[in-house]
Amino acid sequence: MMEEVAKVVANSNSGWVVVEVEMKSACNHCDSGDACGTSAVAKAFSVKVQRFSIQTEGVFAKGERLKLGLPESVILKAAVLVYLLPLVGFFIGAYAGNLLADSLVVNQDLLSVIGAAVGSVSCWSIAKKIARSLEDKAQPIIIKSLGKPIDIAQ
Repeated sequence: MMEEVAKVVANSNSGWVVVEVEMKSACNHCDSGDACGTSAVAKAFSVKVQRFSIQTEGVFAKGERLKLGLPESVILKAAVLVYLLPLVGFFIGAYAGNLLADSLVVNQDLLSVIGAAVGSVSCWSIAKKIARSLEDKAQPIIIKSLGKPIDIAQ
């Protein structure tokens, strides 16, 4: 189970809570620190925030921190679809282009490259739609409440 900390933005009486999760980059997780060029580029861009609703039976206050969980299988399925399906489409398209070139008696290389590009892009768009529907169906669960953060400004 992948876990992430979220902040409650709004709470409705209908059993839904709106949470906000800061999307983190992979930077600041190694010992390179300021010597890394990728870290400098990542710091230049603002932090991205994702906001979504979660169905819950509990009542949470605005500003409260929650630990959310999402099964890894959802992320893995989406990754496999988006990375492997275009590769399969690439090879099928190249083979189809090669067969078409044989029957038309034209340049095999050109039609193979065109077929590979068409197969790869079309399979990528299909995989992207399927992965998006998989992720939409996967609802994160609230593992536990972490309470409100301590305000040290007071």
